[in-house]
Amino acid sequence: MTVDMDRYHDSSPLSELPDKGYVHLYIGMGKGKTTAALGLSLRAAGYGLKTYIGQFMKGIRYGEFLASDMLPWLTVERYGEDTMVHPDAPREEDMQRLRDGVEKLLAAMACGDYDLVVADELLTACAFSMISEKEVLDLLDKKPDKVELILTGMSASQILVDKADVVTRMEEVRHYYRNQGILSRKGIDR
Repeated sequence: MTVDMDRYHDSSPLSELPDKGYVHLYIGMGKGKTTAALGLSLRAAGYGLKTYIGQFMKGIRYGEFLASDMLPWLTVERYGEDTMVHPDAPREEDMQRLRDGVEKLLAAMACGDYDLVVADELLTACAFSMISEKEVLDLLDKKPDKVELILTGMSASQILVDKADVVTRMEEVRHYYRNQGILSRKGIDR
C-alpha cells in the first residue's frame, strides 16, 4: 500500500495565516493546561509562527523550559524561584516577580516577534489575588490584533470567561498522584 503524502501536505502560502489573534483560557483543576498551550505552540511552529511563554508562579525547571534552548521558535521565561510560589504566603519578592512578569508579557506581545503569547498560571495568580483581575483585563485590552493570547490557571472569573474567545476547562477524573501517591515525573508532569 502506498500513501499519497501530497494529501497530507498543506501547500497554502504563509499569507493565508491568521491575521487576527484570539484570547484562549485553559482553566480547571485538572492536568493539561500548560500542555495544551504547548501543543498549540507546536502546531503554530509548523507554519513558522513563534511562541513566547511566561510562566507565573513557576520557577522549577520544567521540561518546556529546558526544551526552549533547543527549539528556536519557542521562548520560555519563568517568573519565580526554583519552587512554586505559595499562594497563602507570598513574599514581597514573589509579588515583584509577578509584576515584572506582567511587564515582560506586555513587552513580548508588543515587540512583534511572537505570534502566540502564553501567560502560564497567570489565572492562578489572579485567583489567589496575587494579580488583580483589572491587571489581567488590561493585559487583554493591550493585546495586539495579530497576537494569539493563551492564559492558563485553575479558574477564571465570569468577566474573564466572557471576554475570552475560547474557554476550555480541564477536569481531573483520576490522577496517579492522588490515587497512588506518585509524585510528578520528569518529562511527563514537569
